[in-house]
Amino acid sequence: MEGQFSWFCTGHIRDYNKNYNFFANMSADEVQGYQRENRTGHRPTWKMGMNPGGTGGGKFSADPAFRDTFGFFGENSPYEAGAKKDAPKRPPRNAERKALLALGLDERATLADIKTRYKELVKKFHPDMNGGDRTTEDRLQKVIQAHDYLKKSGFC
Repeated sequence: MEGQFSWFCTGHIRDYNKNYNFFANMSADEVQGYQRENRTGHRPTWKMGMNPGGTGGGKFSADPAFRDTFGFFGENSPYEAGAKKDAPKRPPRNAERKALLALGLDERATLADIKTRYKELVKKFHPDMNGGDRTTEDRLQKVIQAHDYLKKSGFC
């Protein structure tokens, strides 16, 4: 019936619309798929934080024409860059110093150093990496606790 038109009076239009079923020739799976896609207007979606066209850079890296000239998003802001590089780093508190020692780092460790060292130690002490040997499990827990404390305290 596609491409063909029927002209009805108002009464017949009401009857036709009451009996019309869009899903009549669809299976249950097709109906569910249509309803699922209809939630987003039949447009593609991605998980939060995913950028399908981006390079993994900043928020708007998928659009090469976009430049954050005024630094509204903190990507090219001269204030943001200068503040992070030139700001004096506060000395670590005693608990932070202990956490750094648990990771085998000194007070001058940067965020990148802490992340790298944490990943190394987790791989080294995890029981799966040691053939199921659980003797290093206590050391692994201390490393994880130290990293969590550094994150929560704002040191890294």
